[in-house]
Amino acid sequence: MQAGAISRLNWGCGAAGEPGWINSDIKTGPGIQLPADIREGLPVPDHTFDYAVSVHALPEIPYPDLVPSLLELRRVLKPGGTLRLVLPDLDLGVDAYRRGDGDHFEIPDDVARAPGAKLCVQLTWFGYSRSVFTWDFTRELLERAGFERIHRCRHGHTESPHPGITELDNRRCESLFAEASTPRAVEHRAGP
Repeated sequence: MQAGAISRLNWGCGAAGEPGWINSDIKTGPGIQLPADIREGLPVPDHTFDYAVSVHALPEIPYPDLVPSLLELRRVLKPGGTLRLVLPDLDLGVDAYRRGDGDHFEIPDDVARAPGAKLCVQLTWFGYSRSVFTWDFTRELLERAGFERIHRCRHGHTESPHPGITELDNRRCESLFAEASTPRAVEHRAGP
């Protein structure tokens, strides 16, 4: 990496990484530089990245591991670094179900036809998702992990100083977008 270059992490990138990012996933694949289970730690030093983005990966983490996973993302971010989460929004899904709007869901009709069936399949994302999210739950998790300046953002918009942080935004209709910053001062751990 060149001096002065922005270092950015795409955590939970899926089967293939995105160009221009350091890509991390539990799986290996083309363009994945950091294959690792976040629950066991990411193989990078503290304060490595200016910002990190996670698109629909946190739902695959079981509830007891959500805050520890967010703490690990906080660890690898520089002081004042930004985390952007794109998460399936439970409130949007429930509202669409109540309206009877089956078109809201990313679930094909050959998998599920009724709005309630589509909601159920989408919430579990074909069995991959283990956690669901609302804005207030997301905010609470980020606070518990020690993040600051927590904002709900819109698709394609950021509160951070990094316009590139929105490059991975997708699934606009079903997602909530959250950003949070690490504390600006480095915490010093007491030694033995």
